[in-house]
Amino acid sequence: MNFLAIFGAALVPIVIGFLYYNPKVFGNAWMKAAGKTEEELAKGNMVVILGLSYFLSVLLAFGISGLTNHQSGVMQLFAMHPDFGVSGTEVQNLFEQVMDKFGTTHRTFGHGVIHGIISCILIALPLISINALFERRGGKYIGIHFGYWLITLALMGGVVCQFL
Repeated sequence: MNFLAIFGAALVPIVIGFLYYNPKVFGNAWMKAAGKTEEELAKGNMVVILGLSYFLSVLLAFGISGLTNHQSGVMQLFAMHPDFGVSGTEVQNLFEQVMDKFGTTHRTFGHGVIHGIISCILIALPLISINALFERRGGKYIGIHFGYWLITLALMGGVVCQFL
């Protein structure tokens, strides 16, 4: 586990959010779709907001790492066996053979981007949409947030897959 990659990937949502929700990009459209004004948003405590956002982004980076890194699935397959980690056992030897042969397979930025996009479509889009439906938000609101998470999860997936 490369914790530097996790903590670095956790910066992606903040940096992309700063750019994406800028009034010159989608900020004004988002405020209108959300029914917010700049005055209302200025009342928030940005230290708390950014601190909690970073903490949650670290959790998200850990989650994305499990989706982009197929080798963690291999480890999960073997890890519950009592002989896993015991040198010289059949299970440990098989695990080491698999990892020697496939341990670096699909460990690229592009592969992580694909998994980030898939995650966005299958996880983030439904979550955004369900919340928006209950909040009585429109399709524009959903589209703006979906675009943000599509870019963000693609980049986070790329970073954790490449550098984990």
